[in-house]
Amino acid sequence: MTEPERPSLDELRRIDLFDDLSDEELGLWQQIAVIRSLPADTVVARPRDAASGVFLLLEGVIQGIVFESGRLEPVTRQVAPTWMGAVTAMTETGFAGEMRSITNVRMAVIAPEDFTALAMTQRPVHRRVMRAMRTVSTRTAAREQNRERLASLGTMAAGLAHELGNPAAAARRAAADLAEALDVLASTIGRFVESGIEREQAAELVAMQQDAIERAAAQGSLSALDASDAEDALLDTLAELEVPEPWRVAEPLAAAGIDAPWLTLLARTAGPATSAAVAWIAASLTARGLAAEIAESTDRMGKLVKAVKAYAFMDRGEIVETDVHEGLETTLLVLGHKLKHTSIEVRRDYDRSLPKLTLRGSELNQVWTNLLANAIDALGDAGTLEIDTVRDGPCARVDIIDDGPGIPDAIRDRVFDPFFTTKDVGEGTGLGLDTTRRIITERLGGSIAFDSVPGRTAFHVWLPLDGTAQRTT
Repeated sequence: MTEPERPSLDELRRIDLFDDLSDEELGLWQQIAVIRSLPADTVVARPRDAASGVFLLLEGVIQGIVFESGRLEPVTRQVAPTWMGAVTAMTETGFAGEMRSITNVRMAVIAPEDFTALAMTQRPVHRRVMRAMRTVSTRTAAREQNRERLASLGTMAAGLAHELGNPAAAARRAAADLAEALDVLASTIGRFVESGIEREQAAELVAMQQDAIERAAAQGSLSALDASDAEDALLDTLAELEVPEPWRVAEPLAAAGIDAPWLTLLARTAGPATSAAVAWIAASLTARGLAAEIAESTDRMGKLVKAVKAYAFMDRGEIVETDVHEGLETTLLVLGHKLKHTSIEVRRDYDRSLPKLTLRGSELNQVWTNLLANAIDALGDAGTLEIDTVRDGPCARVDIIDDGPGIPDAIRDRVFDPFFTTKDVGEGTGLGLDTTRRIITERLGGSIAFDSVPGRTAFHVWLPLDGTAQRTT
């Protein structure tokens, strides 16, 4: 049987994993390492393959690749001389992604069990692996947090696009209709002149126009049935007055409380200009209504933009003084798309005497986003969402309660585990409860707990009132 090729001591000495080892100690690694050569674009290790071993890269380049959201994403590029796989060998977990050679590669491979057994006897090697393990854990956690933040941002962006789309479409539609009404208003004087309207008649028509506008301002909104009946009643009178396309003007006139006797009086005043007068007054009413609709739509968009700005704490430093109630209300506004088309009732019991908190406001809003979105998802189309705030010793306590089905016993011990979720891919905010817990405890200096029975699930968040969150890193 052919003896496997071994790396030389000089080759091993170039790898920093073996710094501080004597030649005798390094020789032990030489005895268990086997040379392996691979061409470019070859899979070196597959995901979760714990038997791949530890690779001592002597020549060439290897690329690490992970699968993220259905795509291949490059993560780390290893250039010789270096080592890889020691952490996965010690933890018996295998590589998180795929390892692929970028160039021709020459490396020494050590079986996982051989590596672990020898590393445990050599303190310098074991210490370097432990340091690398901390670095890998930090890098993995950071990548996961970035992924979660991007998922959260995507969910929020989709919801806000939907929320902004409705008033934007309404404003655009109203602007187009307003342009038509203004065309009618602009042409009316010419039509009056052509009809031979005298100055006294014109003054009376202006008075009637003002009366119609005042009626519209005082008129309450009609039910769909009452509005339909009022329009039908006007259509007969408009037809008798030979007003062209009477259905176009019947709606604004009926909404303003105009009736048949009023139209008859208008006809007596306008004479041959009756059609122009009716169109003029209807256009005046329509224009005012459309202007109000545009103002309402743009006001809605302005409030949403303001909410986004407050939600992200834009133009302010990371540490801010914030009213916890403003953050909760802003988050509810941002999540409005999830409440729309449901019969979920939102109840509030706020202790307005709570002082402002000094903390990282944008991160706190991420917490509210996750907890509130989870509660809304648990309720489905109906139920009650309750938000309470109260002073609890040195902390402000926020309770987010829903009367949904509750958290099953089988998963209660796991809800704060890393990466645990009951939602399908692409659903939810992207922020698991583990991330929520870490933000609260590690970044904000608070704590979180929950209790759940069928019909009532309550998450409790404690935030320090004395500003200790500011000192948390």
